[in-house]
Amino acid sequence: MNLKREVNFFGVFSLAVGSMISSGIFILPSLAFARSGPSAIASYVIAGILAMVGSFAIIELATAMPKAGGDYYFINRSLGPLLGTFSGILGWLALSLKSAFAVFGICEVIYILIGVNQVISAAFVVLFFVLLNFRGAKEAARLQIILVAFLLLLLFAFVGISLPSIDAERYSPFFTNGTGTTFLTAGFVFISFGGLLKVANLAEEIENPKRNIPLGMISSIIVVTILYALVMVALTGILTPEQFSSSLAPVADAAGIKMGKAGYILMTIAASFAFITTANAGILASSRYPFSLARDGLLPGIFVKTNKKGMPIVAITITGIIIFVSLLFDLVSLVKVASAVILVSYVLTNISVLVLRESKLKSYKPTFIAPMYPFLQITSILIFSYLIINMGTSVIQITIMLIIGCILLYIFYGNKNSTGESAFLHLLRRIADERLTNQLLETELEEIVNQRDGLYEEFKPILENAKVFEIEGYCDFEDMLEDIFSDKKNCYKLDKDYVVSEFIKREEEGSTVLNDEVAIPHIITDKVDEMKLIIVRNKDGIKFNRQDSNVKAIFCLIGRIEDRDKHLLSISMIARKARETEFFESWMNDSLEDIIKNW
Repeated sequence: MNLKREVNFFGVFSLAVGSMISSGIFILPSLAFARSGPSAIASYVIAGILAMVGSFAIIELATAMPKAGGDYYFINRSLGPLLGTFSGILGWLALSLKSAFAVFGICEVIYILIGVNQVISAAFVVLFFVLLNFRGAKEAARLQIILVAFLLLLLFAFVGISLPSIDAERYSPFFTNGTGTTFLTAGFVFISFGGLLKVANLAEEIENPKRNIPLGMISSIIVVTILYALVMVALTGILTPEQFSSSLAPVADAAGIKMGKAGYILMTIAASFAFITTANAGILASSRYPFSLARDGLLPGIFVKTNKKGMPIVAITITGIIIFVSLLFDLVSLVKVASAVILVSYVLTNISVLVLRESKLKSYKPTFIAPMYPFLQITSILIFSYLIINMGTSVIQITIMLIIGCILLYIFYGNKNSTGESAFLHLLRRIADERLTNQLLETELEEIVNQRDGLYEEFKPILENAKVFEIEGYCDFEDMLEDIFSDKKNCYKLDKDYVVSEFIKREEEGSTVLNDEVAIPHIITDKVDEMKLIIVRNKDGIKFNRQDSNVKAIFCLIGRIEDRDKHLLSISMIARKARETEFFESWMNDSLEDIIKNW
């Protein structure tokens, strides 16, 4: 099951900004100030720089493999399903916890305004966002764009009004608890930039990912880092140290001092918008982790279930439940664990870049190249690891427990059910003509299979120009060939006797039956000038050489040896489609025109 590409640049930018500007600017500043004093300003800047550096690896991988699951997908493909499981589950929890932090903020605002119990309001808030995301990524992104535009306007207005009249004495001494604490506080507030992972998770739903992913992510980091720094400067200069470190709503309190009750209310509204954007983006993005894990067989297939709009409704629902339950835990612990897991994701994505670059895969063609390779990646790994270690013993213990849980999940479920690439490569070797594979290294096959955006674009014209036939009545493979290559049907004007004999000869060399329902017969010949595809459906079944075969879907490929890679790409694309859980039901019930259109 593939997701629809319907999120544009403004959607990418708004989802990233909206998921970063919430607790990071409306709650965390007071906690950060309590740890390091005025130098918390520098902590946010450092965190922004680290986020930018770390994001280079994410952007490179996302432009090379724009698929749902983001960092999980990259890590799974480069470091294997065990680490992929670990990354996917922990990433799912991290973004869910970050979203829970935002829901907590919304519930606090509701409590302040109308006094409704936070647990009760949380249930309704989570339900609202779950139902909104059922409607589709495009609708969720539209709401995000509107809210983020209004939010940025309010926050920059607050900064513009506040900066001219701040108290400069409140910045001294700047490093209240030393420079070391300032750097460690950067790790504490790093969760503020966790929204970048959300964009990577939605890569499969982004229009023109080669352009919109790097442009949207880099511009959002720059804007948010500048905004964080300016807001922290304003808050430090307006609030006394005692007010700042104890406030649960420092921006609203500072606005109240500078602009009176109207300012307090306006910033409370701005905080509400910020929390809404983060919660919305959080459920939208974090639900793609279980969807992608299930698509690879590492979680039960029910997580792949989608509604008519193509949204993974089970994954979204379970994510909503996790967010609600996590609100019952300690707030600071949520921040630390979420930050630690996000930092782990950054470590693994940088390792993935190193692995993929050093593998020399020809088909690894990211449109964005992370600079200063490998110095930047190695430095990032060391810095992020240092920040994780200094998160504290309790956080490390919780993270280790989660890692053990992920390992057990993989051993007892994922390892038995994974539809990993190694099994798929073995399948391709079995059904593919040996002239296509006998001189290919395993890595060459892997690079062909692992292509993503390039794979469909190359296969699309072959699919669109395919000859399509509907045949009734049970028959054998040779009878089917005689029919579709007959003078009456005149398929590609090829010599019938020659083509039929070539297909029969190829089938005798080794079965091209993929499973009980699908076969991909293919021949190599110099009688064509380009790849040809013939699609045949026979609901009554077609018998191949294999005993008791009753194949309903036949994809006949004809190509030249010069088109070896394109030939394998086509087999790969068809085989992948045939492995989708919904394929056979669609094949038997939908029109062939719709099946090809929605490929």
